[in-house]
Amino acid sequence: MLVNYSSSSDEEDEVVATNRNNNETRVSDPGKNEGSCQTRLPLPSSVIEMFRDSEEQHFDHRAQHGGRLRSFEHERGNWATYVYLPYEPEDVFLELLDELRVCAAAHGVTLTRAEEFHISLSQTVILRHHWIQPFVQSLRSALATCSGFVCLADKLKVYSNQEKTRTFLGMEISTGHMQLLEVVKSVDKVMEEFNLSTYYEDPSFHLSLAWCVGDFAEKLQHTCLAELQSLMEGHEDEPFQIKLKCKELRCKTGNKFYQFPIK
Repeated sequence: MLVNYSSSSDEEDEVVATNRNNNETRVSDPGKNEGSCQTRLPLPSSVIEMFRDSEEQHFDHRAQHGGRLRSFEHERGNWATYVYLPYEPEDVFLELLDELRVCAAAHGVTLTRAEEFHISLSQTVILRHHWIQPFVQSLRSALATCSGFVCLADKLKVYSNQEKTRTFLGMEISTGHMQLLEVVKSVDKVMEEFNLSTYYEDPSFHLSLAWCVGDFAEKLQHTCLAELQSLMEGHEDEPFQIKLKCKELRCKTGNKFYQFPIK
């Protein structure tokens, strides 16, 4: 019941760093010989400021990300990238999720609601800035032949990332697994084209609901998962399930989003 998968840490706005070796330029007087004195003119402050970001050292403040740890070091020019199927939550889903969090807290596990809800269809990989446009173009071509379908999720499952630094409560996909595998095949071809990591060999497609920092997988699994599942199945006198209509896929790279309509 425990599944390990790579975390999608907070992606930040990235820029291509340009190193400025000198903030001064030399202008020689054409009327003088090469050996004569040269006059140095300082660069305008507006030009200097253009390169300020490239000289500043980046500091990753864990407090700004709920205590989460990066799966890879921050480096300017690197863009964290992944492909996913989005889910727009309804009010009834959010209300139920709050009930699940209250129940978990009663067993000593404080869960934080996910900022967005989606089904991951790739690992989180690193793209250099100049790869983004060709990568997106290849992805658009690869997904052009995909057809729309419906996914259902109704069973809770506990997950953790590979580093065991975060634990997740998710809902496993029960209907639509084979269709998602076909989409992953198309995405993996693009990943291979750019020499990036492909998806897991036997993926457990799921929708992450909430998370906590640390390895609480065993505690969630053995102390309250059954109770959480009972809340799901008894919600408003009938089992609750999530229905996702796959009409478009998305790719997030840094702070940029790209949409891929599914016919």
